[in-house]
Amino acid sequence: MNYLSQFIKEKYADDPSVRSVLVVHTASPFSPLIDGFNYLCLVVTDDEEQADPIFHYIKEDTSIQERRIHASGLEQWIVFGENRSIIQWILQGEICIDRVGYLEGVRHRLLEFPTEMRQQKLFIEFTLFLRNYLQAKQYNKENHLLDAYTSILEALLHWARISIIETGTHPEMTVWRQLRKINPGIHKLYEELTLSGETLEQRVQLVILACEFNVTSRMADCCSILIKVIESRAESYSPSELMKHPDLNQLNVDMALVLKKLVLRGLIRETVVLVNDSLKLDALEVRYSSISN
Repeated sequence: MNYLSQFIKEKYADDPSVRSVLVVHTASPFSPLIDGFNYLCLVVTDDEEQADPIFHYIKEDTSIQERRIHASGLEQWIVFGENRSIIQWILQGEICIDRVGYLEGVRHRLLEFPTEMRQQKLFIEFTLFLRNYLQAKQYNKENHLLDAYTSILEALLHWARISIIETGTHPEMTVWRQLRKINPGIHKLYEELTLSGETLEQRVQLVILACEFNVTSRMADCCSILIKVIESRAESYSPSELMKHPDLNQLNVDMALVLKKLVLRGLIRETVVLVNDSLKLDALEVRYSSISN
């Protein structure tokens, strides 16, 4: 990688908009980690107009994919999991340029996996788990078994990621290989769902029942970031206020289902207030507050 590192350093040495550059290489040809290229070059830029483009080129018979991203976009990738490869890129790649120590700082934070980041990831994965689990339950009730199977498999994947995050580890692309040692129980459910000789309906129902228990037992921990916000003031919150809260507004999640489930579990309180809507009709607005208020 020495010649490529030198090429990258020379290419961006005089570009003040480039904050950091990372180069990733895998020994496996056509690795999905870097989309089948020999190398990935990740350029972190401070110029929003230069962010997001992707370039493919060949140098000395080596295929290279170059991706540019603004620092804020990189943070979103890390928290939201929009790009599942980003964690491995940062932890495994060679930092060629790092003008203010930005990528070294990001790498250190990922290795440390602080509580705030962990709570954000748990909440995001739980909202996705909950929606897929409830969708599978509805499909199963309506006897749409293939759709129920697809949804419950997706729910199980998010449950697996939750289990990995709870150990203080970032989920990798190969989640099921990673999970085998961390939580054999969930891995066994995955095998029962995909490999069991029982009927499709029996397999789906088994995992739905297991997910039902998980919703009950893990909700408070996985939703702690939302519960803490609701408990942070005496006044109740509207859903829009919660979406705009600085601790939540960057998470980009649909929390409607979660709010209803938290109310049903007695973890938060649902209150109503009389409001006048734009049509001059009296209506009751639903808001959410701490159970202690």
